[in-house]
Amino acid sequence: EVQLVESGGGLVQAGGSLRLSCAASGFTFDDYGIGWFRQAPGKEREGVSCISNTDGSTYYAKFLKGRFTISSDNAKNTVYLQMNSLKPEDTAVYYCHTSPPALGIPWGQGTQVTVSS
Repeated sequence: EVQLVESGGGLVQAGGSLRLSCAASGFTFDDYGIGWFRQAPGKEREGVSCISNTDGSTYYAKFLKGRFTISSDNAKNTVYLQMNSLKPEDTAVYYCHTSPPALGIPWGQGTQVTVSS
């Protein structure tokens, strides 16, 4: 079964940190770039960060200003998102997926990140 399972979200105060994990199964992980996306209530899903499967290059949304770091452990089919200096505007459900999202691979349930002020 093709599956993406996100974990690691929670409730933190502004300025705090979280580390999100994305466990992938059912497809060849190394064949795809993997990205993190987020969706806040009333807003469209937006890309946050992605990592290349070819050379490991990483890319970040401009609004992050160096606060997040994406990494991967290909042996474990897992991608991580280290989130530091969190702000209330980071509050959203965070998802991982192939980057760009590939048809035929379902979205997971995501993990909720809530940042209080």
